[in-house]
Amino acid sequence: MKLLVGNHAGITSVYGVRADGAVDLGAGLASVGTDLRGLIGSDALRTQAREMIADMAIPTVRLDRITPMLPVENPGKILCLGLNYIDHIKEGGYEVPDYPAMFIRTRQSVMAAGQPLIRPLCSDHLDYEAELMIVVGKGGRHIDENSALDHVFGYTVFNDGSIRDYQNKTHQWMPGKNFDNTGAIGPYVVTPDDLPNGASGLKIESRVGAEILQSSNTANMIWNAARIISIMSEFTTLEPGDLIATGTPPGVGHAKKPTPRWLVPGETIEIEIEGIGICASPVQQETGN
Repeated sequence: MKLLVGNHAGITSVYGVRADGAVDLGAGLASVGTDLRGLIGSDALRTQAREMIADMAIPTVRLDRITPMLPVENPGKILCLGLNYIDHIKEGGYEVPDYPAMFIRTRQSVMAAGQPLIRPLCSDHLDYEAELMIVVGKGGRHIDENSALDHVFGYTVFNDGSIRDYQNKTHQWMPGKNFDNTGAIGPYVVTPDDLPNGASGLKIESRVGAEILQSSNTANMIWNAARIISIMSEFTTLEPGDLIATGTPPGVGHAKKPTPRWLVPGETIEIEIEGIGICASPVQQETGN
């Protein structure tokens, strides 16, 4: 299934996306709710949703009339993995690690696809990072890698917008990764049955207009989706609705030569992952304190 949480005519609902538009699942299944948590928590509800999407007698809404919302409105955790593509590690001047770098994002730092990506007043070093994001379906602790993909509800697109000078102020990346409204998510979540195993082998790209900034493939990740889930569940209990970002390929702005390529207000940054969709964000300047 390809799913979209969005607002249409003042009502937020969950939509199933098909070739002729979007089916309002909430209109036919009240227990679906207003984000993906309802579907995440019920096998039966997911089966009913698939049946609704397949029923061509059910009318659809045009996608361009739906304003995307976060797939999970209030995720319990937003876990992020860094340094997961070898060429990105090298362009940043790091050694290839034996264990992945990890950090946590706050809820205030993320927003839905289509909403403005904010360049803060205190810095013009706004960078982009195209990433595959996992939506956790089944929770657990000490999850075996061999069964880890059973814990995936779906995959979405993430732009891990980073304020690089603040990221580099300390050994901990937290400030540069947690400015308000710098991490765009969505708009679509695709369930594993519609993607290759572990969402591997998908083209991943970032661009501004015709300018291609990053272009790689999710098969190039050092730690694949199953391994990431297993590693993260060693130190924390994963819960349904948690979000996991899986790292970015080479081509980020701070590593461009001879001049870093920062995002500037007025541009629109697009992140695209094959088979999932495009996460587009207009860049705006912060206007107040």
